[in-house]
Amino acid sequence: MSVTSRQLTLASRPHGAPTDENFALKTLELPPLKNGEVLLRTIYLSLDPYMRGRMSDAKSYADPVNVGDVMVGATVCQVQESKNDSFSEGEWVLAYTGWQDYAISNGEGLMQLGKEPANPSYALGIMGMPGFTAYMGLLDIGAPKAGETVVVAAATGPVGATVGQIAKIKGCRVVGVAGGSEKCKHAVEVLGFDACIDHKADDFAEQLEKACDQGIDVYYENVGGKVFDAVLPLLNTSARVPICGLVSQYNATSLPEGPDRMGMLMGQLLTKRIKMQGFIIFDDYGHRYDEFANDMQKWLQDGKIQYREHLVEGIENTISAFNDMISGKNFGKTVVKINSPL
Repeated sequence: MSVTSRQLTLASRPHGAPTDENFALKTLELPPLKNGEVLLRTIYLSLDPYMRGRMSDAKSYADPVNVGDVMVGATVCQVQESKNDSFSEGEWVLAYTGWQDYAISNGEGLMQLGKEPANPSYALGIMGMPGFTAYMGLLDIGAPKAGETVVVAAATGPVGATVGQIAKIKGCRVVGVAGGSEKCKHAVEVLGFDACIDHKADDFAEQLEKACDQGIDVYYENVGGKVFDAVLPLLNTSARVPICGLVSQYNATSLPEGPDRMGMLMGQLLTKRIKMQGFIIFDDYGHRYDEFANDMQKWLQDGKIQYREHLVEGIENTISAFNDMISGKNFGKTVVKINSPL
C-alpha cells in the first residue's frame, strides 16, 4: 500500500519573523519499505525556539536547514509498518523526523516509548529536551542552594516552568518573569513560584527589584533583552547565569539601538565574580540523561512538578504556531498534533 506524506520544507530564509512564503507544503509518495526499515507516522511535532536559528544560514552550533529540505524537529511517532525486528507495528517512538506526516527510518536514533505510554507527547517536553535543559542548566551551572533567590525568564514556558519548580524543590525562593497577568497567576498559583513579574508592565524593573530585595543568586536566561537589563544590576556577588536562550533576539535583523553596554556588563562580571555560561544540552550533557529521567519521573509521580501543553492541531497551522511561540502567545509547551494515533 502506497503512503503519501505532506512535508513542510524551507523555501527561503526568513528576514525577521518567518512567513508562509518562507515554507512550501509538498506532498510526495513514499517508496516501499526495505528490509530493516520502519514507516513512522508522526503524531506529535515539537516546536522549539532553537528552530529559528536553523532557518538562518548564520554560523551556529548546528548546521542550518538547507533551502528545499524538510524543517527539522523532534517528533513522537507510531510505527505504522515495520520490516525491522527491533520495532513492532503500533509502538511509539521518539524521533527527529521534522515537519512532515510520515518518515522512513532504519531505526537508528529512535527512542522506544512502548506500546501504550501514558502521555506520549511528554517525551517532547517535560521528559524530553526542554525538561532536560531546565534540569541540567539549573542544577549544574546554576548550582542553587537552599535559601537563595532564583529568577527565571519565560517562566511558564516548558523550560522556565520546570526550572522554577526544580528550584522550589531545592529550597530556593523563586521569582518568575512572564508576559501577562494570566501567566503570572499560573506561575504563582499552579507552579508554586513565590512571585512572578509581568515584563509588559511599565514599571517592570521596579517590580522586579522589589520582589528580589535580597538580590538575585541565580538567573536562568531564556529571553535576553529588557529582562536581562533589569536583572543585571540585581545580581549578587558570585551569582550564576545559565544561558539557555535569547528568544527576544531571534527575529532581530540588527543590533538594538542605544549605548554600547558591553563595558558595563564586563565590569559587573568582574567585580561581582559572576559566572555566565551557555550550553547545548545534548552536546554537553547527553551522557547524563538517565540522571535527569530518574529524578523527573519521581517528581512527576509525587506531584512535585506540574506540566502544561499548548496543543495545536494540523500541520497547516505549524508556521503560525511557531510564530506565536516565539512572540510568547503560547501558554506551555507548544506541540502540534499532526495525525491521530493508529
